[in-house]
Amino acid sequence: MTIARVLVGLLVVPLAMAAVPAAAQVSSPGTPSAGAPSPGEPAFVEHRLTLQLSDAGEDKQSQVLSVAFNILKVYGPDKVAIDIVAFGPGIDLLREGNANGQRISSLVAQGVRFDACMNTVTTIERNTGKPYPLNPLAHQVEAGVARILTLAEHGYTAVRP
Repeated sequence: MTIARVLVGLLVVPLAMAAVPAAAQVSSPGTPSAGAPSPGEPAFVEHRLTLQLSDAGEDKQSQVLSVAFNILKVYGPDKVAIDIVAFGPGIDLLREGNANGQRISSLVAQGVRFDACMNTVTTIERNTGKPYPLNPLAHQVEAGVARILTLAEHGYTAVRP
């Protein structure tokens, strides 16, 4: 094989790849594309927001819920996806019987997702010897921080009010 043929081969492959539309190129498994919708997300979402709740206290809980309501008011529930991730001391928001239960139900009805860190729940159950009663509207995730990272990889902006 001549050097000229090798050089031509080296040029043709990159040019051929450049001609393939980006949408048709396959990414490696497990690598989400930025801006790709998260499962269960509305189809026409223009904005993606993750709210982190890792602090204790009713004031912090109220602040996170107020931010979610305000974002829905500004963008509308069809244009924004909001995922509230509770872990560590913030998990109390998603305890069954929490005083914010009606606000949580209202947000869920508008498409907001609530994630409960099961690492936190397991630790509480181990330390207390009792089951931790979660709000049935909460989605159980293995790790809260991992959920935030996954959402960020899918184009979500993480905010910690």
